[in-house]
Amino acid sequence: MTIPIVYDGISFDEGLRLDLLVEDSVIVELKAVDAVNPVWEAQIISHLKLTNLNLGYLINFKVPLIKNGIRRFKR
Repeated sequence: MTIPIVYDGISFDEGLRLDLLVEDSVIVELKAVDAVNPVWEAQIISHLKLTNLNLGYLINFKVPLIKNGIRRFKR
């Protein structure tokens, strides 16, 4: 899903590319990797700020127990 970026009255056509946006209020970034890169955590925080949303999740499916692969982020 692509969300347009508007900053200081300027609209950027590229927009944000989100893996999943739930009910227009929760950003979900999906991964299936051995180790989570800190850049992805910073990316979610930036997306929350740019969209004015308050809640985001980073979900990594490549873990033995799924609850260990879920990180929650609040703005």
